[in-house]
Amino acid sequence: MYNGEKTTLRALRRDDLETLCRFNNDVAVELAGGGDPPMPQSLERLQAEFDQEIAKGGRDGSSFAIEAGGKMIGHCGLFNFNEVAHTCELGITIGEPDYWGKGYGSDAVRVLLDYAFYMRNIRKVILTVHGNNPRAIRSYEKCGFHEEGRLVQQVWSNGEYVDLVYMGVFQAAWLNKNTK
Repeated sequence: MYNGEKTTLRALRRDDLETLCRFNNDVAVELAGGGDPPMPQSLERLQAEFDQEIAKGGRDGSSFAIEAGGKMIGHCGLFNFNEVAHTCELGITIGEPDYWGKGYGSDAVRVLLDYAFYMRNIRKVILTVHGNNPRAIRSYEKCGFHEEGRLVQQVWSNGEYVDLVYMGVFQAAWLNKNTK
């Protein structure tokens, strides 16, 4: 649906759920993503949640599968929209380790930012990342994000407390740098 140089962002489909379940149950992927502590997730639960959302009808929202060369390699999305401040949060997971460190995540983030700023008229996109994930921080900086704050030793991750880094990028800065 939305194309970058290396990736395509498209709606999640039911046939993606087995791959998504594998990503969600891979401890290395979960720790790299900086989310909640890794917890198991059954395929049946993921399917039930998917079916529940589908039953509501309407549009799929701002969550996307990330494809590269026709293969689903991760997922990303925008959430926690603030309609007054015109802000939202961004989340991304590249679940296929063979695609880590090769620019696929940065490409998907750039496509998602284009969507946020051009299609949704979001004024600012924010995210959080663990301070012990320099690869992700560098990737976000390449996409125009700047560190806005840091909560020291805020998150328990893999046996230690790590910083939670807040980063943001404004629509005006993005548009000035990426004029179409």
